[in-house]
This record gives sequence, structure tokens and C-alpha cells, in this order.
Amino acid sequence: MALELRQQLKLSQQLVMTPQLQQAIKLLQLSRMELVDVVQQELEENPVLEEGLDVADEQEERAAAEISETGEATSSSEETGEVKEVAGEAEGVNDIDWQTYLEGYNLGGSVADSYEDDDDRPSFESMLTKKSSLNDHLLWQLNLTRISQREAMVAAEIIGNLDEDGYLKASLDEIAGVTGVEVEQVERVLGVVQDFDPPGVASRNLQECLLKQIHLLGMDDSIVESILNNHLTDLESRKYAVIAKTLGVALDDVLAAAKLISGLDPRPGSPFNQEEVHYISPDIFVYKISEEYVVVLNDEGLPNLRINSFYRNALSGGTKVDEKAGEYIQEKMRGAVWLIKSIHQRQRTIYKVTKSIVKFQRDFFDKGIEFLKPLVLRDVAEDIEMHESTISRVTTNKYVQTPQGLFELKYFFNSGISTSDGDSVASESVKSKIKEIISAENTRKPYSDQKMVELLKDQGIEIARRTVTKYREMLNIGSSTERKRHF
Repeated sequence: MALELRQQLKLSQQLVMTPQLQQAIKLLQLSRMELVDVVQQELEENPVLEEGLDVADEQEERAAAEISETGEATSSSEETGEVKEVAGEAEGVNDIDWQTYLEGYNLGGSVADSYEDDDDRPSFESMLTKKSSLNDHLLWQLNLTRISQREAMVAAEIIGNLDEDGYLKASLDEIAGVTGVEVEQVERVLGVVQDFDPPGVASRNLQECLLKQIHLLGMDDSIVESILNNHLTDLESRKYAVIAKTLGVALDDVLAAAKLISGLDPRPGSPFNQEEVHYISPDIFVYKISEEYVVVLNDEGLPNLRINSFYRNALSGGTKVDEKAGEYIQEKMRGAVWLIKSIHQRQRTIYKVTKSIVKFQRDFFDKGIEFLKPLVLRDVAEDIEMHESTISRVTTNKYVQTPQGLFELKYFFNSGISTSDGDSVASESVKSKIKEIISAENTRKPYSDQKMVELLKDQGIEIARRTVTKYREMLNIGSSTERKRHF
């Protein structure tokens, strides 16, 4: 078989991911806050890019420039013939000692206004406060405790090994090895730390935490202590009858003890580690005006980007620049123009996707979650003639403010469940109905998953028991055994 070299032409299409295209895709899937950060970073790094003014601000700036040039402002009253305010002559103004006048005149300001210069003014950081952490709270109590320096070192080591719930995660042997003291001394210091506030802190397990709180309540040698020492597992399983039979007490006494235990705090350190609430700024608004829904983009907080006029003139030949500087400006100019186009394209895409969602989910916006329809990405993609991956990126971390509340755009995309009349209902609507059924149930006799299947069937929704279980777990709702309340 002879080898032969041959040239052949072949025509094919290939998608090339240029850096500009990658940037456009990245901007498309960023959240609103992330986009603001990216824009601010580009403003700092790209000298060609600058933040422009709004239309109203540009008009005010233009008017101020005219006043500074002519020395007077053209008033509309001159055109309409209205009488202008009479201005008195400025005689005697220079005779007033304005320094003395201003020093003796109290404008009712704060004490901070009395500082002569910024050097005397306290720093802004000194006026800031922060929330006290569990570690800070315990160390503050440690500093008020009369113990030796060596014991204080051990106590500080114990405090440093607490998790966010206030439990001790290091063993006594480990603490003793780090501090170089005996295990017995570590255990004595641990008892001192466990007497700190909050009650139950520095416990090694849930049982020790609850027992410490019971001790502080003065309930030693009670039925509550017996349950915590010997029947904590049965208590978690709500086997109250078994506990009553084993302890030889009445069932009502066990229920009363269980009610008291349920009021204890199993996570004493959690109040000190609660995260701050982060408010969501919607990317787009949906307003109902008359009988129509209007979609409005939220541009508040997004800088109005534009190309710096100096560099634009430099490239157009208005200013002489050398070859390297011209190449640098040209590169930065292309990046700035592409960024502005990508942001505009992002906003237009969000607008088109939201308009399409409003069209498909009109009943939801009119009547509520019970009328949410099944919707998939392909439906919107075909409606606005875009790819499904683009729709997926647009709906990620984007929020819309509607008359029904604030929702993520992905919320409107969900699978459908068949109904008895041949129609389909959205899975989110089924979750809402499950939530309503559980909220209206008798807590002493909660509905089982099979019973909820029957109740949903009465409403025309055909659904399997395992699906009810899955939706219930997605809603973070316990089983019927876990929801049962005896008191």
C-alpha cells in the first residue's frame, strides 16, 4: 500500500470563545451586586472608561457652566414677563465682622461641628461598633473572674476551642497537652467556664448542656434530670409512654417535663453567631398599571459608563501620541466599548426574559401562587428566540419585584404535575398546598404523607406518596411523628 500526500479543502463552522465573548457571558450570569463590583474595578483599571452623569445631572452641570461664564442665569420669568424679586443693594456688607458673627452664632449643630480642623476630630473608625462574639463575651467574663494566671490560660484555651454553637470540640487531654497542666486541673477550669453566660456553654455534648441548664434552674434530683440522664433517646423519639412506665410516674408528669426540656436552649452560642440580614436589591420591577403589566429595569446603583473624551480625541487625531501610547489607548478603548455593549446587552436580555415570563405566568401575577403554571427554559427560549443556556444564565441570581412579592427569576421555572381534569399544575403550587394542609392540621393527630396524597387527590392533584415526602423535606417540614405535639 503506497503512502500519498494530498491537500484537501474542508469547510466547517466552529465557535471560538474570544475573551470578549467570555466577558459577555460572565456579565450575563453575575448578580446585581457582583456586576457593580466588576464595573467599579474596570473604572479603576481602565483610564479610558469613566462614569458619566445622568440626564438631569448633565442639565444642571450645563446650567452651572453657563452661569459661571455669563455671571447670570436666564430665568423663565424673563421670558414670561413675570415680576422678579427685588434685590437690595449690598451696602454695608463689608462693614460686618463676619468672623466674630459666625463664632457667636450657634447653628444648633452637633459637638463635632466645633472642631477647628480635621486633626482634632475623632476618627470615623472610633465611632463604629461591632456585635460582640461568643469568644469576646466569654473572655470579658474571664477577665472578671478571680483565678490564677495559669488557670486563666487554660480557660482561654477552652474558650478558643468552642464551636459556633458553644460546644467544646477539643478533648481535655488535648487541652492539657497544649497548656502543660494536668487533666484534673483542666476539668476544674472547665467547670468555671461552664458557669459563664450563656447557660450550657462549653459543654461537651447535648446531655451535658441541658443538665447544666437544669442545674442552674435548681431542678436537681427531679424527673427532668432523670429523663436527661437515662431517657434522652426516648425523649427525642417522643416515646413518652415508655419513659413514664420505666420511671414509674404518670404520663402527665412526663409530658410536663418534656415541655420544660423543649424550652431549654440546645445551642447556647448561636445567638452570638447570627448572620446579619442581607437585603436583596431587585434587578427588575413588574408594575400593574390598569390591566397591563409594565416591566421596568432597575438601573439604580449601576454607573452610567462612557468613553473619556480626551482619549477619544487622541485616537481621532486631535492630540499627538506616540505609537505605543496609541496602541495602549486603542486596546483599552476596545475593552471599554465592549464592556458597555455587554452591560447593555445584559440589561436588554433580562428585560426580554422577564417580559416573556410575565406573558406565560399572567395568572400568577393576577391571582397568586396557586395559579403558577409549569414552565421550562425552552418555552421562554423559543419565545424570545434565544438559547436555553442564555436563559439559564440570565435567571441565575436575578430577582424581580412583583405585586405578589420578591422572587428569583428561576422561581417561575418548574415542572408540572397532572391533575384529574387533564390539566397540569406547577410543582411550587403543590408545595404551597402541602404547606397549607400541614398548617391547618391537628398537631395532636398530624396527617401522614399518604393522607396528604388523598387530600390533594380531592383537590384534583394526582401525586405519589414519595413525591409528597420529597416536597415536604424540601420545605424543611418533619414527618407526622416529628410534628406530633402532646402539649
